[in-house]
Amino acid sequence: MGVKTPLMSHKHPLLSAALVVAALGYFVDVYDLVLFLVVKNPSLREMGVPAELMLETGTVLLNWQMFGMLLGGVIWGILGDRIGRTKVLFGSILIYSVANIANACISSIPLYAALRFIAGIGLAGELGAGVTLVAEILPQRLRGYGTTIVAGVGVFGAIAAGLTGDLVSWRTSYIVGGVLGLLLLALRVSVSESHLFNAVKEREHTTKDILLLLASRTRFVRYLMCMILGIPIWYIIGILLANANDLARALGVTDVPKAGYCIAFCYSGLLIGDIVGGLLSQRLQSRKRPIAIFLMLTLVAPLWFLTREGLSLSGFYCNYVLLGIAGGYWVLVVTTAAEQFGTNVRATVTTTVPNFIRGAIVPVSEGFLLLKPTFGLINAALFMGIFVSFLATISLFWLRETFHRDLDFVEE
Repeated sequence: MGVKTPLMSHKHPLLSAALVVAALGYFVDVYDLVLFLVVKNPSLREMGVPAELMLETGTVLLNWQMFGMLLGGVIWGILGDRIGRTKVLFGSILIYSVANIANACISSIPLYAALRFIAGIGLAGELGAGVTLVAEILPQRLRGYGTTIVAGVGVFGAIAAGLTGDLVSWRTSYIVGGVLGLLLLALRVSVSESHLFNAVKEREHTTKDILLLLASRTRFVRYLMCMILGIPIWYIIGILLANANDLARALGVTDVPKAGYCIAFCYSGLLIGDIVGGLLSQRLQSRKRPIAIFLMLTLVAPLWFLTREGLSLSGFYCNYVLLGIAGGYWVLVVTTAAEQFGTNVRATVTTTVPNFIRGAIVPVSEGFLLLKPTFGLINAALFMGIFVSFLATISLFWLRETFHRDLDFVEE
């Protein structure tokens, strides 16, 4: 008969219902985000889009999804600070699930874009509300472990999407995502609200307004720097991963890569990076130092990848693992954002920041497409990678260290 350790106890914070639900919610979130990249070309081919318009049409659809996430991030963030973190988790997954199931029935590009926009609104609430809830219910010594678990489970959603999209039809893949979301709703009934949110809710004169983020110059700059910090991650996903087939041709890869495999390899790297980053943060007792290491990798890994010609297919896939590891500081970015701001605007910040980061792929991809005709595919991708890594490095210096910060405070 074994000895029952603290971690094995059902009362241990790392086994709480809120952490399980937040992690599974992020799993479904990432599944859908990645699924579109996997099924984009097969779905567009079935709807009659010619090969020469695949890149442009796919980019437009991705941008519509990101616009939805930008709008949804603001809506869910405000609601999270006004009505609660758990209600946002419930509402966002319901909208996403219905939109995804409807996505399996489309037959036109305009309807595809509309449903991607609605799904984006739904998806926008998952990560921010989940991380906010986990950060507020866990003690400071376990906060980094909790958010690492959320991110680690979420990345498995990308691997599942890559495999599902490769094994079944694109319509069935969307149905799977929608059904998973609806099943998750049943688990959310048992999740309790954050005690910090309840405490702030009882204070009659505490302001819970997104305008608080704009009322102070230093506060707004801090908010902006949190967004810029994560853009290199979505450069890797939205430019280097989303255009894997085009990059393979430009680099002279010996065989045609499968989109689902590229995604599975890249997100396997992201999983490794997220786990290492979270554990390294706990070890160093710092958020900023591990992020600085990853920012160096986001510069080196794309340079290495984009300057290697004549790769074998296996070598090409291995490079996506390295790119994923380089971008594996997503959990650190979102945790840092949660720790930077008070309880009365924390959900707004933690929900809008990751969605604005994801939405930043719109100007980044537009810049990439603008440079491509003049400088070529590879050079355009290289320039954008250097540019976003430079901006992110500057933003890191602006942010304060928050590892030891007590989250029981409000913004005045």
